[in-house]
Amino acid sequence: MPNVSIPTAFSLDPSSIDEARPMKVIVIGAGYTGIISAIRFPQKVKNLDFVVYEANAGVGGVWYSHRYPGLACDNPAHCYQLTFEPNKNWSSFYPGGPEIQSYLEGVVDKYKLWPYIKLQHKVVRAQYDELTGKWTLKIRRPKVPVQGQSEGGMEFEEFEDTADIVLSAMGALGRWNWPDISGLAEYKGKLIHSAEWETGEGDPLAGWRTTVKSWASKRVAVIGVSSSGTQIVTALQPRVGKLVNYARSKTWMTVLFGHDKMHELAKDPNAMNYQFTDEDKKGFEDPVEYLKFRKSLEQLMQNVYPVLLTDHPMQAHIRKLFTQYMKAKLAAKPEIAESLTPDFPFGIRRPVPDSGFLNAVCQDNVEFEPGRIAKITETGIEAADGKHQEFDAIVCATGYDLSFDYRFPILGRKGRDLKDEWSGPYPRTYLSIATRGFPNWFQSLGPNGMVPGGSLTLGFERLVDYVVEVTLKLQRDRYKSIEARKEAVDGFDRFADSYFKKTVYGQPYASTYKAGNSPDGRVFVIWPGAPLHLAKALKNPRWEDYSYESTIGDEYENIAWLGDGTTLANMDPNADRAWYVDPENIDFPEVPTEGTEAT
Repeated sequence: MPNVSIPTAFSLDPSSIDEARPMKVIVIGAGYTGIISAIRFPQKVKNLDFVVYEANAGVGGVWYSHRYPGLACDNPAHCYQLTFEPNKNWSSFYPGGPEIQSYLEGVVDKYKLWPYIKLQHKVVRAQYDELTGKWTLKIRRPKVPVQGQSEGGMEFEEFEDTADIVLSAMGALGRWNWPDISGLAEYKGKLIHSAEWETGEGDPLAGWRTTVKSWASKRVAVIGVSSSGTQIVTALQPRVGKLVNYARSKTWMTVLFGHDKMHELAKDPNAMNYQFTDEDKKGFEDPVEYLKFRKSLEQLMQNVYPVLLTDHPMQAHIRKLFTQYMKAKLAAKPEIAESLTPDFPFGIRRPVPDSGFLNAVCQDNVEFEPGRIAKITETGIEAADGKHQEFDAIVCATGYDLSFDYRFPILGRKGRDLKDEWSGPYPRTYLSIATRGFPNWFQSLGPNGMVPGGSLTLGFERLVDYVVEVTLKLQRDRYKSIEARKEAVDGFDRFADSYFKKTVYGQPYASTYKAGNSPDGRVFVIWPGAPLHLAKALKNPRWEDYSYESTIGDEYENIAWLGDGTTLANMDPNADRAWYVDPENIDFPEVPTEGTEAT
């Protein structure tokens, strides 16, 4: 007989095989992802300790923190809601920011999520403990929270919390910088960034009246032609004396997404929005009709994906279509069309849906200044050609920091900071959600996590479902850690590199989607695939793409899931130990009908 070594006994996990071990999950951020998490985790994970830490004084993420005039969704509202929480009472096709914020607050109220959400709790440090397999987070909060009060007037305290799983839901639009323009700090007028507008909706100029009584004759500069910049220009144009829009970059201006359906409802091919009538909303009460309406919009949103493929005929068609659209809308000032219309492929930079901007810049009180700004002075702006103009206010709508620098230390194995791990030449992840060396840490809208069109909210839902499944696996299989394997990260990296080469992103044009905003930089913001591809990729986790550590931590670590040899029913004298004969627990096979022959 061959020599057989007899295994020595080891310490059993002291739980029954079906006993849910305690799990602590922390989510950072109470935007869409945080709110979905607060619904799904308590719904699906037993024996759970769960909390969402939100730095702001309210839920909603960017829809809470962004308050600039003209703020609105540029997707149809019915495509910007949760699949399981449809709203039949949207006021318009493209609702304003406060209405989206109200929708999210309504979801929190309906599902009674407030006990899970800690407002004005800002995470300032996160560190992984390799021995315990837990994350320790340091959180900063006001000693006495005051709704709406700025941080400048508060005293703060810090405390620590630990978690088995952390889901970073800090998003991609929560970090911004002032533009790097010489002299910005010297300006003596009103200086505002679109991401930190202080006055809120309603009257967008209300907060300025502390220093200026009337804005009907005042001069305002708006720097940038991003989505926020164009919305601000459109909102301010009829309310100020003079407005100058400084635009360094060319930008594809498009019809609003889903415009065909909106124009059909409005019975007006030139409508910029549509207010739903009581009759419309009454029709939505029919579930069949409402589903048909929703699916028609979702279908339109998904149909545009092929435009991103370099050799697809839709790319040439769209470029021609929107070139004509911009020229027609800017016929009164054709020089703007010449300066603004891009020479680069459609989609390589984020296109901006036109919600009235092209009409606004054609008005008599608006000037359009293309090219770079040389400097900002105490009184105004000097353009690169030397032309200087004075302004009462300057609005910087200059975009966001897409470098994925979360601006606080996130320390993984061996104390390595996530910022250093992602420092260059571009961040490397697995499926955009996991990073090697950072076990039990997952992120929403991380590197390569933003979908190129389609339904953004569907992506949020699928991500949360994925992390729920990860949590259940750690709980069920008695693992203390789960970490993306090097081979999985390398594989996703190679896949993304190959994929982008067949798209417009692979062409040599600068883009904020690329590392270093360089023509030759690697695309590290956009998901490498269609929006539906992301939904499918996150549907079923590939457990073989991860490595694991057991809670018992010895040579038999892969068998800890067997527990102590019992089930919960064995240990409870009042339990049903014959559950397997209950009809609901039996998979009854279909009985063939008479005359059916085997094939």
